[in-house]
Order: sequence, then structure tokens, then C-alpha cells
Amino acid sequence: MTNNDILRRLRYTFELNDQHVIDLFASGGEEVTRAQISDWLKKDDDPEYKAIYDKDFAAFLNGFINVKRGQKEGEQPKAEKKLNNNIVFRKLKIALALKDEDITEILDLVNFRISKHELSAFFRNPTQNQYRPCKDQILRNFIHGLQVKYHDK
Repeated sequence: MTNNDILRRLRYTFELNDQHVIDLFASGGEEVTRAQISDWLKKDDDPEYKAIYDKDFAAFLNGFINVKRGQKEGEQPKAEKKLNNNIVFRKLKIALALKDEDITEILDLVNFRISKHELSAFFRNPTQNQYRPCKDQILRNFIHGLQVKYHDK
């Protein structure tokens, strides 16, 4: 999944307007304009489409955590320069204060089954033997489950 696709889906799921998205970026330490957001939200085949860089998207996710959970005291985390599905998944888990049981229930909403052991492998340190990379299909189903839970009530 691309960062733009995830941003579009999160914006729809949590009904975030442009100003709210700008505020989330600001909370994550990144200043963006409404025009940038508009370009990031365009479909991939639109001539004015622009890809959102990992560092910018990481700032959005950090801002999402700050808004949903509250800012932690002290120095704020720096936006990662390189993102992968595991990092995005972990940041969404933190922002929404989800436990493993919550995530499996969200995935069940879209008929995607995963064990707690498989799930915990995504949140391990990449140097650990049990670490597994999170594939697009799993992240896509998780975000779709979030949409069912938080938007399609």
C-alpha cells in the first residue's frame, strides 16, 4: 500500500477534514498546506497527484498518535525517514490504544483471521528471529476493518 492510499483511507475512516489533517501534521512536527494535502489525496492517475514521502507520512502518524493518545512529555519522537507496513501498523495500534485482541476482532470484521502469535511477530524488533514483515494484504484488511468499526456504524 502506498502512503497516499493509507492517508486517503484514514481520512475517510475518521472523517478528517483538510484542517484536521493539517493540524495532525502540525502535531507531528510538519507544516503542510491545503494544496499539498489536496495533491496527496488525488487518485494515482491524476496528473496533479503527488506521492507523500515517508518522512511526511511518519509526521502525520505521529500527530495522529498525539491527538488520539495525548502528547507524551518531553521530547517528541522524530519522524522516521523510512517507513514500512510494520511501522505504520504499530503507529496505528498505538494511536488507537489497541491490544492484540482488539486487532484480531477488527480483522474478524472483514473475515480475515490471524492468530495472536502471527500478529505479535509484526510488532517485534526486526533483529529478532520471530519478526515477520507485514504484507500489504494484512495492512489493507486491518485498515478496512478500522473503516467498518469506526466509520460504517
